[in-house]
Amino acid sequence: MTAFNVSASVGGTRIVGLASHQPENVVSNHDLAARMETSDEWIRERVGIVNRRFADKDESLVDMAATAGKKALEDAGLTAADIQGVIVATCTMPSPIPNAAAQVADRIGVKAGPAFDVNAACAGFCYALATASDLVRAGTAKHVLVIGAEKLTDWVDPEDRSTAIIFADAAGAVVVGASDEANIGPVSWGSAGDLAETITIKDRNSFIHQEGQSVFRWATTQIAPVAIRAVELAGIELSDVDVFVPHQANLRIIDAIAKRLRAKGARDDMVVARDIVESGNTSSASIPMALDHMRAAGEISSGDVVLLVGFGAGLSYAGQVVRCP
Repeated sequence: MTAFNVSASVGGTRIVGLASHQPENVVSNHDLAARMETSDEWIRERVGIVNRRFADKDESLVDMAATAGKKALEDAGLTAADIQGVIVATCTMPSPIPNAAAQVADRIGVKAGPAFDVNAACAGFCYALATASDLVRAGTAKHVLVIGAEKLTDWVDPEDRSTAIIFADAAGAVVVGASDEANIGPVSWGSAGDLAETITIKDRNSFIHQEGQSVFRWATTQIAPVAIRAVELAGIELSDVDVFVPHQANLRIIDAIAKRLRAKGARDDMVVARDIVESGNTSSASIPMALDHMRAAGEISSGDVVLLVGFGAGLSYAGQVVRCP
């Protein structure tokens, strides 16, 4: 039997470009307290957020994704002609058709390869990154643009203090390319569908609903093992991890997971992302944006070993080890 032709595989993959975008409109805790029953102290104590960004009505999710994607290409020193695929991780498009990725690809000028969305909510970026890495590693594409983008304010009741204080808008992007060595590790992922009702949007006329305490208990007990498994799959030790970038869901969740990792061998000087303080919870955008902000602030350096872990609605989760570009 004659074998089919397949593309030659590559040795490994890496992140070659990184960028993010946030709307200009900064909304403080005091701004929220002026229109609902809450306070700066209450919000800081519950979730650790001080400020967040809300997009204007005329700034769409696709606008933010395209801006972040263009910046990531510039950071990688590439053009649209170098990209053979666009993946957008999102759960907040205003409608399911058309998808975000095809529109983003057109805006940026990417003419070759697939353009599709991934919806794993707050774990979406890690899902998309793993998919892009496998596409490049298999030889299907040379470079893939991965974007996490959310306009959560389209789906949040502005009068519901349980969600309105948490969620925000943003986009973060990376470019994945080939590497002689594996600089994006295997993914540790899965789901807990028995808890799917803890974070929902009932229908197209509803807002996001979250059972905060249930999600908090799940995240603080179940996500550290996912992160540890990602480290094991990468063939390294927890003590090798320089930077920990979890989904920016809640500062108390972030600190609880980091504490569990340190109890299992992570270093005391492991840098932990706390971008939520100034950016809020931006779902699939939070991990790449936090990484971009930390690099820009000089908190991390190129070549650092970074542990990523996303978790959220579904309930879905995923983690992998990467090297900082």
